[in-house]
Amino acid sequence: MKVLAGTSNSKLCKDIASQLKLKLVNSNIKRFADGEVYVEINENIRGNSIFVIQSTSNPANDNLMELLICIDALRRSSAKNITAVIPYFGYARQDRKVAPRTAISAKLVSNLITNAGANRILSVDLHAGQIQGFFDIPVDNLFSTPIFARHIKKKIKLNNLICVAPDVGGVERTRALSRRINSSIAIIDKRRPAPGKSEVMNIVGSVKNKNCIIVDDIIDSGGTIVNAVYALKNKGAKDVYVYITHAVLSGEAVKKIEKSQIKKLITTDTIDNTKKIKNSKKIEIISLAPMISEAIKRIANSTSVSSLFK
Repeated sequence: MKVLAGTSNSKLCKDIASQLKLKLVNSNIKRFADGEVYVEINENIRGNSIFVIQSTSNPANDNLMELLICIDALRRSSAKNITAVIPYFGYARQDRKVAPRTAISAKLVSNLITNAGANRILSVDLHAGQIQGFFDIPVDNLFSTPIFARHIKKKIKLNNLICVAPDVGGVERTRALSRRINSSIAIIDKRRPAPGKSEVMNIVGSVKNKNCIIVDDIIDSGGTIVNAVYALKNKGAKDVYVYITHAVLSGEAVKKIEKSQIKKLITTDTIDNTKKIKNSKKIEIISLAPMISEAIKRIANSTSVSSLFK
């Protein structure tokens, strides 16, 4: 078993390798002057099981292309099998047709990764469960909910907790967290007048005098979460904590969060935001390296991955 690091999240790659007590595959990944990606494997990997780690975060297209070329380089280097470890799977929000003449980009990306030569996919909190079916190869989808639950029990020792789904689509994720911390749930009824914009219409459930835990898989521009927190406060909520798996944090997202009524935003390191949040007082990062490395170990040893979450 060997681990190849892409360039999208070097720190997470090093942390995973450290957990596995492995050295990263000696490789040379660079860009030509016109932006073309060049990948060269500088050691013998013939007959090895290779795990290539690359989030398709911003710049999404560059990082996706790098992943495809890494997989192709590994295949042509006679790797026994290739597992694409994609902590943040970009294009996941385009998993269906929302208008008559639009692409289902998540399906296209899954085809590209499969055809490049990947034998298995390992990801974290896919935006929609059906994306697993877009691949014709095995997919292991890890969940951050158990890690969030442990963090809440250890760090947020408050009474009257309630888990809040930021929209109807997030109810299953919210219910899973509420079971682990033994709380009730509420749902925010919202609509999207345009992509990237949201408007809170109503809150289903009582949040008055309660400490709220909003849980979601992605925060992009931050508008949806900030509006949700504002709505909860207007309904009498006390402190509002936000747990997010993938912090895209595009544009002025960090500034919005700092100015908002969010008590604390806890996210993971599936996307490298070290530079963006270095001066932030409200954003905390917890590492998924132990969980991902354990999943990699179990895949390599042909043991159960799902038992990680029992």
